[in-house]
Amino acid sequence: MEQRLFLVACMMYAFSFVTKQLDKKGKLKDIRRFSIWYFLYLIFILTCAVYLYLFVAGGGEGGEFSWLKMGIGFVAVLVYSIFRFFKVKQANESQQTALEKSALEWCNTVYFAGFFASVVMFFGLQAFKIPSASMRDTFLEGDHLFVNKAVYGFRLPFGEKFYGAFKAIEPEDIVIFRFPAKDKTQQNCGGSQYGRDFVKRIIGLPGDTIEVLDTKVYVNGKELPAKSYEKYENIERVHFKDDLSPEIYQKLWEEHRLDSVYGMVLRDQFGPVVVPPDSYFVMGDNRDNSCDSRFWGPVPRRNIKGKAWLIHWPLSRAGLVK
Repeated sequence: MEQRLFLVACMMYAFSFVTKQLDKKGKLKDIRRFSIWYFLYLIFILTCAVYLYLFVAGGGEGGEFSWLKMGIGFVAVLVYSIFRFFKVKQANESQQTALEKSALEWCNTVYFAGFFASVVMFFGLQAFKIPSASMRDTFLEGDHLFVNKAVYGFRLPFGEKFYGAFKAIEPEDIVIFRFPAKDKTQQNCGGSQYGRDFVKRIIGLPGDTIEVLDTKVYVNGKELPAKSYEKYENIERVHFKDDLSPEIYQKLWEEHRLDSVYGMVLRDQFGPVVVPPDSYFVMGDNRDNSCDSRFWGPVPRRNIKGKAWLIHWPLSRAGLVK
């Protein structure tokens, strides 16, 4: 999301800069040229607004985006811009000046807001919407969160190393991360999850050995104590004899292909596997309805965006995430 905001901000700055240059050269004094300029301005700024609105409404980065609604929105923008084009052609000089001033003020406002928001979202906070029931009852579908991206440190664009961490990633932390898919052809959880943001709870750290039997989770051979946030259903558990060697099992898991072999039985019988270096094992709190590291493998450190910090909507559920 922050990259899109930054791009919109840069485009607004460029539009404002070009407009000022045209104005200095007197190119916008002609009413025909001015009308065309104002038409392009409306197309540009309103299309950006529609796109960002639909992107956020789709859940943010990695969420579903409706190109049909985008097309309908663009048609509406085009119709309105044509209507305004013919109205502006009748404007006098003082009205032209007022319209140009208003347009530049909007461009500068969007530029500043977009640039500021993109920097804050890249280094500090990010908005996130809970898309599924995998974290019930810690989070409910539709909950809106703020994610603290600074707590685990920040990294420079296109870099891999993190700087300035306030704390290390620890078991039971709830993290937001980009799904570990290398390309769109990778199939997990019933389809391609490429580019999507997920929210889960940290269970295993790098080097930990993880195993799941029935509703019990074992880390390094020790059963984790039951937690109040864990949610299970009263269903029959699956048991089977595993014929794969530990080496092949581990390899399939690290390559995000284990679920294609075992499917849903991994819910009740999983592992043991060793979490690779600089990676983490995550699970949803709604254990019987969560597609997590049991199915698609470890989460690399570089994919973790931050820690769930605050529910801000709906107001009845607002509060710090524990």
